[in-house]
Amino acid sequence: MNFDINKILRILPHRSPFLLIDRVIELSPRKAARALKCVSYNEPFFPGHFPGAPIFPAVLSLEAMAQLMCVLAFASDAIDPASQLFVFAGIDKAKFRHPITPGDRLMIEVDVLQHRSNIWKCHGRAVVDDVLCAEAELLAAIQDRDDAGS
Repeated sequence: MNFDINKILRILPHRSPFLLIDRVIELSPRKAARALKCVSYNEPFFPGHFPGAPIFPAVLSLEAMAQLMCVLAFASDAIDPASQLFVFAGIDKAKFRHPITPGDRLMIEVDVLQHRSNIWKCHGRAVVDDVLCAEAELLAAIQDRDDAGS
């Protein structure tokens, strides 16, 4: 499965500047997914992170992994974006190993570790040119939109 930006926008509630995946290039429902993020100097955080030495904020690589988890859940027939949200619930074993800079083509990968009821646990990775930049175990839950504000 290949999801372009238009399909991603129909699935995720995120919009610029917080949409952090550009294209889903591989997806195996209930198992794994891979996506691309093209890191551009034009992104709004670079002037302040850091002036003269722009670095993609490491925590945003975790958010990109969580967004890819949501697309994976949608493709696994587990989420209805009109009535449900995929809510990031936890991070374990996060490690930031290498900086990500403008011009990098970031490969985001998630592999399902567990999926029970409305809870998803995945191992995520952010890779540039075969160099591991970040990794973590991520936990998320599917929640009704009516309950999200509680």
